[in-house]
Amino acid sequence: MLGLRDRALAVLNALLSFYPEQELREDSNLVVFPSNAQLAIRANGIAGTTLRENLALLVQAGLIQRNDSPNGKRYARKGNDGGIETAYGFSLAPLLARAEELAIMAHQVAEESRRLRVIKERITIKRRDIRKLITAAMEEGAAGNWQAVEDALVTTIARIKTAKTSPALEACLDELTLLSEEAVNMLEIQLIPQKTDANGDEIRHHIQNSNTESFNELEPSSGSEQGERPAARPRPAAQPIKAFPLGMVLRACPQIVDYAPGGSISHWRELMTAAVVVRSMLGVSPSAYQDACEAMGPENAAVAMACVLERAGHINSPGGYLRDLTRRSERGEFSLGPMLMALLRTHETGGQKSA
Repeated sequence: MLGLRDRALAVLNALLSFYPEQELREDSNLVVFPSNAQLAIRANGIAGTTLRENLALLVQAGLIQRNDSPNGKRYARKGNDGGIETAYGFSLAPLLARAEELAIMAHQVAEESRRLRVIKERITIKRRDIRKLITAAMEEGAAGNWQAVEDALVTTIARIKTAKTSPALEACLDELTLLSEEAVNMLEIQLIPQKTDANGDEIRHHIQNSNTESFNELEPSSGSEQGERPAARPRPAAQPIKAFPLGMVLRACPQIVDYAPGGSISHWRELMTAAVVVRSMLGVSPSAYQDACEAMGPENAAVAMACVLERAGHINSPGGYLRDLTRRSERGEFSLGPMLMALLRTHETGGQKSA
């Protein structure tokens, strides 16, 4: 955050070692005056040119200040009482003046490290769960393109190895979340007709237990929270479509932001408002959109509308396309995961991949 390399911090630590007290205080002499030879020894034998270069970097960063003598030497002049009266060298006063700022920066670094650790832990869990799902599916001979799921997992893992920042790792976690959702959806579609079969129940139990991260925070807990009305059509027995993080949706469908009030979306309500504008713009009938809201829930219907907007150039009839998604959703045969994943990859690679 200060733009300093480790060598500069080693030199700063060496300078502090020449300060005789434990704490920096305004009422004490804050100037240290070691020779370059002494400083180099305490800075782990750093070369003279490297020492001077890093001293200059510390001055530029505003952590120390030069207090030069008339002849350029570093020394101290003592008074009659034996105390230091005047000192020439490097003043540590900037460190004391910026103590609060540096403490805040240290807290931010610690918080970022904690955040990275949490994201990496979630990625590890999600990778393990997806691998379990793929293994279980292949061992049971479950239908579906599991090789595509495997390939997508390998591709994402390759990106994780080069991701160093929180946004990059969060993007990888989003992809793994989508991939996990799709894998679970593929298996659940096959398990729903087998409710009375004991083996099917065992496999379902295995799948649910293998998913160690709860989606309770991401999906409504009841039909009324999904946006259903009392007179809505009966919902099928299939599991409801799971909702996705808003940030992930906006990365996959950035065009929807242009239709939001004020040109920005920070809440689900703003996304749903923008989706109504897009519905009208694309010529989707109010009844088609209402049916989608009842089948998927208002949030997921808005996400579906955002996806349709992204692919508008490849869709002949947006209204017919949405109705088809609604019918598939009612039968428990549709998941937003593959569509969002394809759009995310399209924006990452700049290519034109089909959702």
